[in-house]
Amino acid sequence: SAVVFPNKISTEQQSLMLVKRLLAVAVSCITYLRGIFPESAYGTRYMDDVCVKILREDKNCPGSTQLVKWMLGCYDALQKKYLNYSWVSLQTITECYHFKFKYTHNGPLLDFSSTNKRNDSTITCADTKKASILLIRKIYVLMQNLSPLPNDVCLTMKLFYYDEVTPPDYQPPGFKEGECEGMIFEGEPMYLNVGEVPTPFHMLKVKVTTEKQRMENVDRSILKRGETKVPLQVLRVDGDDPEE
Repeated sequence: SAVVFPNKISTEQQSLMLVKRLLAVAVSCITYLRGIFPESAYGTRYMDDVCVKILREDKNCPGSTQLVKWMLGCYDALQKKYLNYSWVSLQTITECYHFKFKYTHNGPLLDFSSTNKRNDSTITCADTKKASILLIRKIYVLMQNLSPLPNDVCLTMKLFYYDEVTPPDYQPPGFKEGECEGMIFEGEPMYLNVGEVPTPFHMLKVKVTTEKQRMENVDRSILKRGETKVPLQVLRVDGDDPEE
């Protein structure tokens, strides 16, 4: 009944389980708060003191069942260390949710901001727990401030892999080979950094890209610096921040 934080993350398997749970919570919160699926497609869970909705298979809602299958495919690629990042996008394109994964045996290289003077990369359970709760709370705030979605939205998911370790013919369950040159927005896109969660073995980053006019009520402190000026609003996908 609860998304329990381990007392310690001493093994890669413990870290993997936590990252899977965080991915499930994040995707569930996004689809729930954006009204993609009916109430019956979710169960209620608690993440520390935060109440969250978790997507589940609902025979009366084929869409939720499909997304659950996609999530299991993500888990397969994540467990094999093939998954670089995934998109969950709405229409062409109204909103895009970008989940990026990094793997390491020596602890992640953290990108601390200029206001954080820590130089070490030792990750404690307290660090991971604090970052996890903050990530979910920021998702809640963001979802409640975005403009309502159109009535005819269509949700899709795309996975991208680390080419140097992924077999050429690999496709996780529920996915097929595809092509994607970038994201096309009708309006001017803008980026938001939602947050990142480090463990001693993984790093999960969550970002959102959507049309600028849909974010007029969003707190500017979580907006990324810089706006794209790419003609036709086609954003290339290079596996990391567009500005990097």
